[in-house]
Amino acid sequence: MALTQEKYQELLTPEFMTKLDQLALVSRKIFAGKLRGERISKRKGESVEFADHRSYVIGDDLRFLDWNIYARLEKLFIKLFLEEEDLHISILIDVSKSMDWGEPGKSMYARRIAAAMAYIGLVNFDRVSLYTYADGLQDEIVGVRGRRTMFKVVEFLDRVTCEGKSNLPLACKQFSIRHPQQGIVLLLSDFFEKSGYEQGLKYMLGRKYDLYAIQILSPEEIEPRLAGDLRLMDVEDDDAAEVTISRALISRYKRNLEAYCHQLKDYCNRRGASYLFTGTDVPFDQIITSYFRRRGLIK
Repeated sequence: MALTQEKYQELLTPEFMTKLDQLALVSRKIFAGKLRGERISKRKGESVEFADHRSYVIGDDLRFLDWNIYARLEKLFIKLFLEEEDLHISILIDVSKSMDWGEPGKSMYARRIAAAMAYIGLVNFDRVSLYTYADGLQDEIVGVRGRRTMFKVVEFLDRVTCEGKSNLPLACKQFSIRHPQQGIVLLLSDFFEKSGYEQGLKYMLGRKYDLYAIQILSPEEIEPRLAGDLRLMDVEDDDAAEVTISRALISRYKRNLEAYCHQLKDYCNRRGASYLFTGTDVPFDQIITSYFRRRGLIK
């Protein structure tokens, strides 16, 4: 139990969890889950909240006849109810080797965001799933629900290790096949994909998820402090390059990085997805309570 409490403290402080208790996740669309939940939709079904009446037709369930109206009008009417739906929240976390970098580290930053968003969903009795991916999906915890299952989320995030190459297209394809129901999807990554991000995001957008792409970089990646003759190595595939770091090269790197991030943002925005760029030196609680609130994801 003490270990679990330590892991809670590492991801979410009690003070911040108290703030999260007051929040709820909101989708820009209304999604149908396979199981009836606590979230009310506009579709008429058989839950406890009354919506309207319609005239009785042969074959209707007699249990829903409104006998009070029949006593007054001597006509048969069926009571209609608002059907309740689940809100599904899925969080995909990049655990490729490049995420094990920076100070503060990108992996821990992503896990803290994941823990906070999962907690908000669980306390509101939404269905929460978490996935890790590198060269495809790695580990998962699917469909947990209720505040008491938060310990499973903490244990899941505590197991995270960053290894191997990132293959976003494969991971997104696998996820879209395993997760056909629509809902909110948070994708936490640095999006450093040699093969590009477009194909992976196409799989997500094709399923019409309410998609949030959150690009996480370390301060060293945003503002590199390097100089001299260096041999740079790709941490994921060991590709190496001999370079001389000059002010002109740093400026070129920063322009290229800015252009890459802008293209990713534009790609998401033009297709109805939301995009956020953040450095790990930005307090992660601001991402939850400020950015997501402004974008309407939480209230």
